[in-house]
Amino acid sequence: MRKLSIKSLLLIIFAIAMLVLSGCSKEKSAADTFAVYKESWQNKDYEAMYEMLSTEAKGYVSKEDFVQRYTKIYSGIEAETIEITVDSENENKNEKDKSSIPFSIDMKTAAGDIKIEGYTANLVKEKVDKKSNWLINWDEKMIFPQMVQGDKVRIDTLEGKRGEIYDAKGNGLAVNSTVTQIGIYPKNYEANKAANTEQLAKILDINPNDITEKLAANTNPEYFVPIVTVNSTEREKISAALAIDGVIKKDKNGRTYNGGEAFGALIGYIGNVTAEELEANKDKGYTETSLIGKRGLEQVYEDRLKAKDGAHIYISRESDNSKIDIAKTEPKDGEKITISIDSELQKKIYESMNGEKGASTVIDPKTGAVLAMVSSPSFDPNSFTTYVTQTTKAKWDVAKDAQFENRFKKSYAPGSTFKLFTAIAGLEKSAINPEEALSISGTQWQPNASWGDYKVTRVTDTGAPVTLKDAFVYSDNIYFSQVALKLGKDAFIEKAKAFGIGEELPIDYPIVASQISADGSLKNDIALADSSYGQGQVLMTPLQLTLMYSAVVNDGKIMSPTIESKQPKVWKENLISAANAKVLADDLKAVIEEPSGTAHSIQIPGVSLAGKTGTAELKKDANDTNAEENGWFVVMNTDNPKLVMATMMENVKSKGGSHFVLDGQKKVLDYYFAK
Repeated sequence: MRKLSIKSLLLIIFAIAMLVLSGCSKEKSAADTFAVYKESWQNKDYEAMYEMLSTEAKGYVSKEDFVQRYTKIYSGIEAETIEITVDSENENKNEKDKSSIPFSIDMKTAAGDIKIEGYTANLVKEKVDKKSNWLINWDEKMIFPQMVQGDKVRIDTLEGKRGEIYDAKGNGLAVNSTVTQIGIYPKNYEANKAANTEQLAKILDINPNDITEKLAANTNPEYFVPIVTVNSTEREKISAALAIDGVIKKDKNGRTYNGGEAFGALIGYIGNVTAEELEANKDKGYTETSLIGKRGLEQVYEDRLKAKDGAHIYISRESDNSKIDIAKTEPKDGEKITISIDSELQKKIYESMNGEKGASTVIDPKTGAVLAMVSSPSFDPNSFTTYVTQTTKAKWDVAKDAQFENRFKKSYAPGSTFKLFTAIAGLEKSAINPEEALSISGTQWQPNASWGDYKVTRVTDTGAPVTLKDAFVYSDNIYFSQVALKLGKDAFIEKAKAFGIGEELPIDYPIVASQISADGSLKNDIALADSSYGQGQVLMTPLQLTLMYSAVVNDGKIMSPTIESKQPKVWKENLISAANAKVLADDLKAVIEEPSGTAHSIQIPGVSLAGKTGTAELKKDANDTNAEENGWFVVMNTDNPKLVMATMMENVKSKGGSHFVLDGQKKVLDYYFAK
């Protein structure tokens, strides 16, 4: 390899240095300047943008006004992810002292992703610090190409409508409506303020201080002072309030719930979004002023009911009162959701509970459609979209907020209603011969002395051997304990799993899973015996019980439960043979039809009903003699089956036990089958 001489090396270094110096002193082009301006624009650095304006432009707009205009406009239209693209093919690079650079802007806005074309950046060359620089000759067209001096950029929110909820017959349960704001025009009200306040408070059923405080906070006698919002259907209340001098009203959009307390737990309500809800639902379009579902189906179906607002971005030209469109997205209304609930049945069940603590669920056994889901006591959802009266507050205080506990979604010890499961398992696993009578005597029993002091007890000793039918009619704990022990723990648990006990139910509404025990196992024969008649650690929801009973009248199948009107779908099948289903249906009918049956009082002439009562003891231990009891009743019609209803009432020990449940449900059944 030939070595370079020192002279040659020096010449090369000198040449490189000259090239570097030549490059450093190269004059920036208009495109170079706009590239820097573009970067600042995309980063919303409006101050840096202003520093690149021409002398003429700076004389046209002050820095403060420039920065303020861009800030207000871009924040107003919620501009994000700004991307500027130069139309290089049409860029004018040939003029010596002026250059025009066409470009377009893509950005995300309140009106969605928009692309605005037709921009032109006009640059001029000026001496700055004895150097020639290209600068932006700015005017309003650099905000939007259609703008001229004096124009304003506006954005209108195009409000979408929240979806509505309807019952199976098309009756609105949660609907958009006009509500009425009752308020005061102080100038006309003050003349007789004390008397007016007392009278208005009485009409509205609120504390007079609520009115006084709102008036005191107002300083303008010409200003409308809102007091409460009421449903427009409360015509008598509105009329009485407006009769007071100085009381006026304003109508506005709102949400109305037409079912009253019977639907509080089921439907829920909407309210102002909280900071926590905003965080949990970020990127879903909520703002600090949004309304969101708080409970019930309003919350369950929030994503479907929620509307998406549209937006209209436009230039307002005062000179001719015209509007020049920039971008527009139409609002998207929420879904209309039709549920399977029979509203009148829901109300009848709620009324039958008379404010006592309890829960009830009704399904159509052939389709799985939920016809009613009731929690008592409950609340009127309108209280949360209008206001809470003093009477309602007092009622809630007495109830200690019991009305906000949703009981139909919880699980409870099912008591003797669970004996149907033990009978099904026994029949299907050949542990029961329905014709065989077991020799049982006395009211206490244990298989052997290994159980120590623990014994299974029954209420009635008939003095005769016990068949499966007898065991149902007299609700014999000992009979079902013996069946369960013959089955064994593994077979008992296996059949429970086949019925979906322990599984999450396939329904939109969040219902707690039922269980055989806390860990799904049975540690010994005592636990197995207790479980056979619905004690121990067995917990069932009213819905799970209706599903279990439905298999008896639905060819051994359980349909997938649904609260929304949907195509029926089988959830569990081959649970009961046709022969065993007939045996069980006949035996459960005897519980109602035979005079000695525990549910005889519920019978309805001409209607074939089958069912089972249950009383669940809530003992802390075997020595707890003061424990409360929950009463149960599950009932279904067997000819052309249309209804399975499971009802639980709390604290029935001093009210007649399960008979307390029967008295209320008799009214419901009379109504339903008379209909």
